[in-house]
Amino acid sequence: MAKILICTQNNGKMKEYSSILNPLGYELISLADAGIFEQADETGTTFEENSLIKSTYGHEATGLPCLADDSGLEIDALCGEPGIYSARYGGENLSDMDRINLVLRNLETAPSGNRIARFVCSISIVGLTAQPLIAQGAISGMINDKPQGEHGFGYDPIFLLPSLNTTIAALDPHTKNLISHRADALRKIIVSLQKLKGIS
Repeated sequence: MAKILICTQNNGKMKEYSSILNPLGYELISLADAGIFEQADETGTTFEENSLIKSTYGHEATGLPCLADDSGLEIDALCGEPGIYSARYGGENLSDMDRINLVLRNLETAPSGNRIARFVCSISIVGLTAQPLIAQGAISGMINDKPQGEHGFGYDPIFLLPSLNTTIAALDPHTKNLISHRADALRKIIVSLQKLKGIS
C-alpha cells in the first residue's frame, strides 16, 4: 500500500483524510508517525502558497509524498478575516472556542450585519508526481449567532449552511465529508490520484 504523509498535527483532519483516502489504497502517515514534531513556517500570503510550503516541507523531511492543506474561514463583514490566519486568529494559544467567541465579538462591532462567509481550502501533494498536484475547494454559508453541534473542529460550530438550516458541526461526519470545503478540494485531488492509479 502506497504511503502518503499528511502534513498536519490536527487529529480532526487526519480522520477526515483517512475516511476518504484509505479506500483508494493509500496508507496515511501523520507527522507524529514520521517523528516530525515541528511545523513548517506558514509565510505565504494565500491558502495555496501555505499549502505548498507545508507539503514541500513534509516531503523534504521524510522523502514521502506529502499532502498538505491550508484552509480557513473568510467573513465578508470582517474584510475576509480570519482568512489565512484562521488557525492563529487572536493568538497562538487560544482554543477553538476562544477563536469562535472572538469572531462573534468582532461581528458585533462590524459596520454591517452581513454574516456571509465561506470556508476555503487549498490542497497540494508534493513528491508523487514531477509537479505538485494542487486543488482548491470552497463552501459558502453564514456565521451563526451562537455555536451549535458537537462534531467537527475549528469554526464548524458557527458555520451555518442555510440550505440545511444547521451548522457544519451539527452534521454527521459522513455528511460533512460529502459537502465540506476540504471534501470539495479533495474530490479534485482524487481525480488526479485515480488517473495515476489507472482508475476511471
